[in-house]
Amino acid sequence: MNDEASEIRPDYPIIKVEELAYAYGKPDGHGCFKAQPADFIVRETLSFEPEGEGTHVYLYIQKTETNTEWLARQLARFVGIEAKEIGYAGLKDRNAITSQWFSVKLEGIDEPNWDELQLDGVTILKKTWHRKKLRRGAIKSNHFDIVLKDVQSVASDVLKQRIEQIQKEGVPNYFAQQRFGHDYNNLTRGARWFAGDIKIKKRTDKSMIISASRSMVFNQMVSQRLNQFGWNQLVNGDIMMLNATHSIFPAPEINDEILQRFHAIDIHPTAPLWGRGRLSSEQQLLQLEQEVADPLHKWCDGLEKQGLKQERRAIRLFPQSLSYTLEGTELSLSFSLPSGAYATAVLREIIQF
Repeated sequence: MNDEASEIRPDYPIIKVEELAYAYGKPDGHGCFKAQPADFIVRETLSFEPEGEGTHVYLYIQKTETNTEWLARQLARFVGIEAKEIGYAGLKDRNAITSQWFSVKLEGIDEPNWDELQLDGVTILKKTWHRKKLRRGAIKSNHFDIVLKDVQSVASDVLKQRIEQIQKEGVPNYFAQQRFGHDYNNLTRGARWFAGDIKIKKRTDKSMIISASRSMVFNQMVSQRLNQFGWNQLVNGDIMMLNATHSIFPAPEINDEILQRFHAIDIHPTAPLWGRGRLSSEQQLLQLEQEVADPLHKWCDGLEKQGLKQERRAIRLFPQSLSYTLEGTELSLSFSLPSGAYATAVLREIIQF
C-alpha cells in the first residue's frame, strides 16, 4: 500500500495546504504544535439535547491518545453488539485529549456496568439516553484549548493585532492537513485510483480519498480567489450562504444590501465542493472557478464519476470566543468552531507551526 501511495502522477497535481494563500500574509512567528496530548484539548457540543430516555445510551467520553473508531469498536465489544450499533458525531484527533459523545444501542440488552470498562486513557464523564442513534455531523461546535511551545520571533502586540483581525474578518475556511492523510497519501492513492492504476475495495478508504480530493479542489478555489481578488472581497456572480446554515442564493451584482449583510457576518461567499452539474457561480467568479478547475480537470472528472453532485461551502470561518495568552515562549489559544471547521485553519493565520 505504501508503494501505491508513494508513486506520484504528474497529470494529477497535488496542492498542499502549505502552498495555500494567507488572508493576512504568512505569520512571522513559529512554534511547536502538539508537543504532548495536553497541548491540544477538544470538547464537543452536540447540535441537539438528548431526551433522557430511549434505547440508546449516550456516553460523553474523555479520551487521551485514542482513535475515535478504535474506541467505538471497543465499546461494541464490551457490550457484545456489532460496531454498526455504535454512533458518534465526528472523528477527533488521536494525538490530543478529546471529549466526545458516543451512542450505544441497548434495545433488548441489559445495560452493562460501565465502571467495568477499563481502557487506558478513557473516562466516561456523563451518561444519558436518547431514542435514536447518534449520527455523523450532529455537532454544534467544538471547543479548542491549544498550547504551542517554543514560540519565537513574534511579539505580543503583533499577536494581538493578528487576533483582532481574525475576530473581525475571519480566516479562510480551508480543509486542514489531516483531511489528506499522512504525507498526503489520500491524494497520491486517489490519483492512482481515479486513473485506473489501482483498485480501492474498502468503502472507508474510498470515502477518505473522495473527501480528500474534493477538499483539495475546494482549497485551491479559495486560495486562487484570495490571490486574485484579495481577502474578504465580494465578486460579481458570487453564491452566498446564510450564516450557520447550508442555504445559498446567487448575488449576480454586489449591491449595498449584500455588502451590509456580508460585513454583519449574516452571509458568506462560497466555493464549490466539486461534483456533477454546472457551476452555479456567474460572471467574474464563474470565470475564476473555471480557470482553477481546468488544470485539476482529472480530479474533477474522478469526483463526478463517483456520483457526487455540485455543492457549495462557505469560504469564511469565524472562531468564537477567541482568546490568547503569551507567557515566555508558550502561546495558549482558546476558541470554538462550528462543525466541519478545522482549528489549524485558524492557527496557520496566527503562527507558523
